[in-house]
Amino acid sequence: MEFLSSIVGLIPCFYDHTSKHTVYIRDLKQKLQALRKEMAELNNLYEDVKARVQGAEQRQMMRRKEVGGWICEVEVMVTEVQEILQKGDQEIQKRCLGCCPRNCWCRYKIGKAVSEKLVAVPGQIGKGHFDVVAEMLPRPLVDELPMEETVGSELAYGRICGFLKDPQVGIMGLYGMGGVGKTTLLKKINNDFLPTSNDFDLVIWVEASKTKKIQKVIWNKLQLSRGGWENRSTKEKKAAEILRVLKTKKFVLLLDDIWERLDLLEMGVPHPDVQNKSKIVFTTRSQDVCRQMQAQESIKVECLSSEAAWTLFQKKVGEKTLKSHPHIPRLAKIVAEECKGLPLALVTVGRAMVDEKDPSNWDKVVQDLSKFPAEISGMEDELFHRLKVSYDRLSDNAIKSCFTSCSLFSEDWEISNENLIEYWIGEGFLGEVHDIHEACNEGHKIVKKLKHACLLESCGLRERRVKMHDVIHDMALWLYCECGKEKIKILVYNDVFRLKEAVEILELKDAEKMALWDQNVEKFPETLMCPNLKTLMVEGCHKLTKFSSGFFQFMPFIRVLNLAGNDNLSELPTGIGELNGLRYLNLSSTRIRELPIELKNLKNLMILHVSFMQSLVTIPQDLISNLISLKLFNLWNTNILSGVETLLEELESLNDINEIGITISSALSLNKLKRSHKLQRCIRHLQLHKWGDVITLELSSLFLKRMEHLIHLEVDHCDDVKVSMEREMTQNDVTGLSNYNVAREQYFYSLRYIGIQNCSKLLDLTWVVYASCLEVLYVQDCESIELVLHHDHGAYEIVEKLDVFSRLKCLKLNRLPRLKSIYQHPLLFPSLEIIKVYDCKSLRSLPFDSNTSNNNLKKIKGGTNWWNRLKWKDETIKDCFTPYFQVHEAEAYFAESETGNIGDDMQAQLVSN
Repeated sequence: MEFLSSIVGLIPCFYDHTSKHTVYIRDLKQKLQALRKEMAELNNLYEDVKARVQGAEQRQMMRRKEVGGWICEVEVMVTEVQEILQKGDQEIQKRCLGCCPRNCWCRYKIGKAVSEKLVAVPGQIGKGHFDVVAEMLPRPLVDELPMEETVGSELAYGRICGFLKDPQVGIMGLYGMGGVGKTTLLKKINNDFLPTSNDFDLVIWVEASKTKKIQKVIWNKLQLSRGGWENRSTKEKKAAEILRVLKTKKFVLLLDDIWERLDLLEMGVPHPDVQNKSKIVFTTRSQDVCRQMQAQESIKVECLSSEAAWTLFQKKVGEKTLKSHPHIPRLAKIVAEECKGLPLALVTVGRAMVDEKDPSNWDKVVQDLSKFPAEISGMEDELFHRLKVSYDRLSDNAIKSCFTSCSLFSEDWEISNENLIEYWIGEGFLGEVHDIHEACNEGHKIVKKLKHACLLESCGLRERRVKMHDVIHDMALWLYCECGKEKIKILVYNDVFRLKEAVEILELKDAEKMALWDQNVEKFPETLMCPNLKTLMVEGCHKLTKFSSGFFQFMPFIRVLNLAGNDNLSELPTGIGELNGLRYLNLSSTRIRELPIELKNLKNLMILHVSFMQSLVTIPQDLISNLISLKLFNLWNTNILSGVETLLEELESLNDINEIGITISSALSLNKLKRSHKLQRCIRHLQLHKWGDVITLELSSLFLKRMEHLIHLEVDHCDDVKVSMEREMTQNDVTGLSNYNVAREQYFYSLRYIGIQNCSKLLDLTWVVYASCLEVLYVQDCESIELVLHHDHGAYEIVEKLDVFSRLKCLKLNRLPRLKSIYQHPLLFPSLEIIKVYDCKSLRSLPFDSNTSNNNLKKIKGGTNWWNRLKWKDETIKDCFTPYFQVHEAEAYFAESETGNIGDDMQAQLVSN
């Protein structure tokens, strides 16, 4: 029977062999090869189009429908052709009777399918040459703004909404004293445009106190090109383009916190009228500004009613405190009433009284508030008197001095915690400093107390910066100037011409602190008569190249000098060596090539920053060794390649040195560091950079153990370097979980940030399991790495038994082509906030399971294609983490302010804001 079946199968082959159908049977092998060639061309075109689409989508563009359709058709065709090719290859192998197949009918069907695809595939190739693959997405009508729940502002809110609907009202002003809730109301108006349908074309929010940026904010909101902005050299030309666009739109412009009349037409904003039906709403502290802005309606934002104020105060104090003693609710109501309904005062005083369970302390607060006028008239000094209760409740004079010193910074200016604390040390607020680490710890406690008292606010990446609300800032300035009696103890100039005027009228003689910020200044006055000056900050003067020789001559008591960020400053006057009282000096991010030898005379200098100085090539011999009071020295990210060994020897000779940040680029320098236990204990920031004289970099366990203060380790551009770690304890030495804890804490306990870049031979980073408090791990351009944590290493039990990465907040993996896994088994990640993955094509899974925490998770950023190709143990885990996924824009990957790379974080610490 089987033989007869084969014979029957041959009949079609002998029937009418010359007919047109035999073309499907002949030359099957050659046709399969031709189809493969066509498919290779189609695949190349598909990859090119897909890459263009992905790049466009990362730039927030939307693929065109014809492109999406073509991609889907090609993907279907690829599947079909692969099946045909597979069957064709199998048929070629099944030959019998010479070249005659066993199943001619099957060969006929395959040949016909191949012939059809040989026509269809070139057709798809012809359709796939697109000039444009994606279009720009329209920007949303309104950007949602974060805001707290409003309390007791219904009346003002209702009036605002009514005027927004009134065609006769084009410009509206909200005015009132600082802290009364004007910004909150304006944010509520902004966010109200989100869920409701309206006939406005767009809503523009501008923080108007930053007046120089208003025009650019409007430009960006209109989605006008960056090139157009840069090509228009004058404000007038930019205004003309903005006006051209806005004249065609019905817009709402929301301007927060303006202090003087703004000529909006000069910026390109047309005046609202009955014809265009646009609206402008602004907030200000001055009713005069409402008149100057020609507002058709001015609404005074009043303080809260007694009921609303009490509601807000209860929320801030907390139910637990209010119920802790029978007398406290009555006293708390009196305190709330003394705040006279001012929201900022209620919040500030309320939070200051959290957990205050002693009624006598509440009595004291009532007495303090009753000493000042009971009615708020709108005068800012009266506001300060009421807010002063938070200042008065600070526990000692040192904290109070730290607080008022913040008034040197501009309102809403974000200040690095590290910089702020170092200023305090330089000023002497933290007392006699023997150990810089203890002083910094004390400084961080003060920052925390000030934040808890709502006198400072957290901001920035991982809350490593603080800022002051503008009202609190004004109060701090008022307090520092003896409650307004000494108005020139602090001087802040953003225009050096004003400084020259001050020189002429001898305004500087009483100044104790001075800040100068002027991007256009090229030359400062020859000298400044500042006999009482203690702090001088000259920053962001990008055209300044040098100071005159006598500039510092009449500043005998200066303690803090910050010249960081003047990126064209190439020369220091020799007179800087005569500042005998100087305790803090920051020269970071300047263009100075050689430190002046006169610096060696600064016998009281405790803190010296010379980081991010790419032009610096020389530090004179014996300069550092003569700084006998030096406790903190930072030489991070510079191009000094020679003399580092001598520099380390000089640092080692200093009795008081506690903290060092340094870049090491040679084996000689590293060996010097390895030989010095003292230096190892001082290292806080260590960068191993551009190693060209060694093949393998070995970091022994003892070396790492002695660096007890190391918080930041970066290995950078070490193409032929492997980072390895020897363990002092063998597997047999370890018994029980507690020993693992001991072993781990011996090495990297203080380490918070690890950055690894351009280490081409690095295979894994399993040694990071010893960094039990690690917060940031950043790995980039390491072409050989396959695993972050290796399963087979000696640290396996530590990974398995301990909470590895339990403190990790941010994980960034960038351009790691061979990376297959972070770890082979799931991890808990209880602190994780951000994961960013870019161009890691082999990474097919994340170490997540149902036990992995997402309590603190904010986002997982990566490419859509990468995310879609991830493998999950089950769909419930994927569903749990999918809401956190965001498509990141590759070109903005390392430009984000909140998650810049470790080098950016380091620069933020070393270069003052």
